Formats: sequence, structure tokens, C-alpha cells
Amino acid sequence: MSIKTYELPSISDNGIELRSYVALPESASDDNPVAGILVAPEWWGVVEHPRQVTERLAEAGFAAVAMDVYGEGKLTTDAAQANEWMEQVLSDQDMLMARCRQILNDFGDQMAVDATRIGIAGYCFGGKIALDMAREGMPIKAVATFHGNPTPKQPAEKGKFTAKVLVAHGREDSMVSLEAIEGLKQELDNADVSYTIDIYDNAKHGFTNPNADQRAKENGVDLGYNETAAKQSWDKMIEFMRTNLA
Repeated sequence: MSIKTYELPSISDNGIELRSYVALPESASDDNPVAGILVAPEWWGVVEHPRQVTERLAEAGFAAVAMDVYGEGKLTTDAAQANEWMEQVLSDQDMLMARCRQILNDFGDQMAVDATRIGIAGYCFGGKIALDMAREGMPIKAVATFHGNPTPKQPAEKGKFTAKVLVAHGREDSMVSLEAIEGLKQELDNADVSYTIDIYDNAKHGFTNPNADQRAKENGVDLGYNETAAKQSWDKMIEFMRTNLA
């Protein structure tokens, strides 16, 4: 399917320009709006991988946007820099959620996007963002996380967290423990949230990112790409989004 891409600028409450990256099917228009999926990137920012995810989602028939939560289009391949930026935005999570809401609203205002059918796919740090947006009660119908950080801004509340959830987690992930995933299960159970959690064997943190091995080598961090897990989790996510954003 042929697609078109463009930058979507949003202005945050404190005047920072958020430069998100949109991909749409060519066939999407104000007469033919399609379901939308937000892509919450890993801590590197809107680098090659989230852009590719956004384009692949457009090829699958969705409108998609890679969210620039850092602002000013900041991106890096240096883990120390990524961690610094992540800690900065996590130091004010209300501000972070306000930025996410702004991007969500601006994306939903696009004529080719059906704002009543929005999902989100979050990767690593972006997995926390995806879950937190649903915890905040934003109008999101489906949340998929990949090697995501499940730590809540505040726990999910029954009736407020209404999205369906799909979690893809690597058994060999040394950054997000299986205990943390058990904690997420408990949290979602307490809030009566419908979820599926898939644990992929021989998969490390970052297993969906083809650049994970290179990033691991450059930064001395325990990341790894797993082609099988990446493909299986992607296919499940597409099916999950098609079902819940129909």
C-alpha cells in the first residue's frame, strides 16, 4: 500500500515544539478516515526504528504518528544522553502526559484520522507512556507494549482505564523483570482491564528493534534483536489493533 509521510508540529504547554512523524495510507482522506495508532518510541527519541514502525502501520492501513515527547525533534544513539532526556521528562510526569495529550489531540484532528478509533503502540520507555495514557483515561481503545516499562504514574482505575491491552515481553529481558510484569497483571486485574501478556523465549530488552545489537555494543547495555519474536509480536499487534479499532 502506498503511503505519505509528514511532520506534525504540536506546541506544548511551556512552548516547546513537539515534532512528531506521521505516516498515512494514500487512500486515507477526510471522506475516508482510518483508525489511528500512536507510536511511543524507546528512549532514543523519534529515530529510525519508530519511523519504520509508523510507516509499516500505514502500509497495514492505519494512520500512525511517532510521538516526539522530548520536543524539538531530539534523538540520540547514546544511552547516557537518552537516559538523561528520559529522566528529565519523568521528573514531571504531569507535563509529560500533557505533551502526549497534545500530540493525541493534534493527530486526531487530522482529517484522514478517525479520532474515535485510536490505539497506541509503546516500546520500552514508550511502553510506560502508552500504559500511562490509558491510566489517565485518554480516549484510547487499544494499548500494545513491546519490552515496555510497566511502572505506573498512578495505578489503573476501574472505569477510567478502558483500553484493551496486549503486552509483548522477552523472557531474557534484564531491564524489565518478569516480577514487574506480574505486578502489571495484578494492577490490570484490580482495575478489570482486559489484557493478554505474551512472553517470548530467547528475547532480550529491545527485541523488536533491528538496531538493538548495535546499540548494545556501542553503549554496553543488555539489548538484543530477536527476528522471530519481533515478527510474531508484530503480527499479533496488527491483529489486535484491527480487532479493537474496527
